Amino acid sequence: MVLELDNVELYFKRKRILGSTYLRAEKGKVTGILGRNGSGKSCILNIIFGSLSPKYKLLRINGTHILKALFLSKTVAFLPQHDFIPNRKKIISIFNLFKVNWVEFAKAFPEFYKFKDKHFNQLSGGERRFIEIYLILKKHCDIVLLDEPFNGISPLMIEHVKTLINEEKQNKIIIITDHRYNDVIDVSDNLYLIFNGTSKSIKNLEELETYNYLSMGTLNQ
Repeated sequence: MVLELDNVELYFKRKRILGSTYLRAEKGKVTGILGRNGSGKSCILNIIFGSLSPKYKLLRINGTHILKALFLSKTVAFLPQHDFIPNRKKIISIFNLFKVNWVEFAKAFPEFYKFKDKHFNQLSGGERRFIEIYLILKKHCDIVLLDEPFNGISPLMIEHVKTLINEEKQNKIIIITDHRYNDVIDVSDNLYLIFNGTSKSIKNLEELETYNYLSMGTLNQ
């Protein structure tokens, strides 16, 4: 499966955020999006998901133009930057709602077993975020969009998330963006940099310094 987002034109109050932006993602590979704050990284995920309507875009899956919002289908799962699970929902109920195996999760991460009958808001911020990431990655779908998945979780949890991403990419398209560029680089097979409103396909990491996303010499540290 191949997803292509092409010719994106996005404006906010007459200010151009994205222009002539292109992105290609495919099953079996993680596509990472880098860029400075406010560059439009999250906008791209929302445009693909269908929750943000730009002035113009072309979205194709396996060459077929997608005219309706992708979220209307069951092909996509989106992790937004903010919590999206209701606070008073019990953990076991959440897993049942997403049709994700709780026993498998508790076996892999036994420290979470004690939360089975707890409400979502009884967990710490990092614990809540990890469960949300797990549910989105394990949900039955073809396309996964991850917006800032590494934010607010411990270094150990970050490594768990990377492992999960590498497992799930075998059967899914995964597109990720995060301000923790080292972790995005580490987990990605293909990289794009949003620079001056356009997308740059990064073939060599030194290009991140060339485009001033990273300071010169950062990669040698």
